[in-house]
Amino acid sequence: MPDVSHFSRRRFIQNTAGLALASPCLASLAYSKEKTMGYLKDRLYKTLKIGMVKVEGSLTEKFKAAKAAGFQGIELDLPGTDLEEAKAAIAESGLTVDGSVCAKHWAIRHTSASADERAEALKLLSQALRDTHSLGGNTVLLVVGHGKDGTESEIWQRSVENISKALPLASELGIHIAVENVWNHFLYDHEGAADQTADKLVKYIDDFNSPWVGVQFDIGNHWKYGSMGGWIRTLGKRIVKLDLKGFSRKENSFTKIGEGDLDWADVRSALAEIQYTGWAAAEVDGGGSDRLREISANMDRVFGLV
Repeated sequence: MPDVSHFSRRRFIQNTAGLALASPCLASLAYSKEKTMGYLKDRLYKTLKIGMVKVEGSLTEKFKAAKAAGFQGIELDLPGTDLEEAKAAIAESGLTVDGSVCAKHWAIRHTSASADERAEALKLLSQALRDTHSLGGNTVLLVVGHGKDGTESEIWQRSVENISKALPLASELGIHIAVENVWNHFLYDHEGAADQTADKLVKYIDDFNSPWVGVQFDIGNHWKYGSMGGWIRTLGKRIVKLDLKGFSRKENSFTKIGEGDLDWADVRSALAEIQYTGWAAAEVDGGGSDRLREISANMDRVFGLV
């Protein structure tokens, strides 16, 4: 795995754009589950959420522990992190801040019926975009809201209208707003069967009509509802980053990465078919240095990086 401590936002966008312009021959390749075991090697970069790093000490010491465990990047909660401390941690550890998670997005929602709350959600998103840019990242993960805030059409319209107000800033800074598929009762049926598709999520993302809104696709969150390989194929280039965890349909519970019954072979095949290159963020229970190494090794195994 190459060193990506200087893997800049501009270079990331250029490389992604290059893949989109790949020759028709490459685009038409059929990837079998067996042949894709090593596809992601040198194409996928491992990151994790800062809250997973349960190492005592300064932010620099946390960054160093993550890098020692095999991660190339880390996601911070923004706004709310001391930016000067984060810049020092980047410089001293060599670890990249590849992106962020927008602060308070579950509690202060773009789908809210309150105009004041939507204005506050926009303010938080805009600051997260600025802070992420200042640290060299290229994505802000966003939960757009919750189904309890109204009918599907109401919260669809509210959130698209509100988030769209941040698009000029996202474009200026070169930061993707990365919508995560989560258990928020929106764009899927929470009580539905396991044959649901990503069609509604595709329509929602396309409604923004902007290259700066994509999906931070969580492999695990929706295995309960459908084929994750199928969702990846349908979303295609709309996926700007991955999140991952395990899930067991049998036990109806989240698991460690690689445990449970999620079809990782199909996931690898789907990622190869859409020619995915970029970051994958672990989002599981963290811990100290030993646990971080375990998570890193689990990612290597399910993605065929070793």
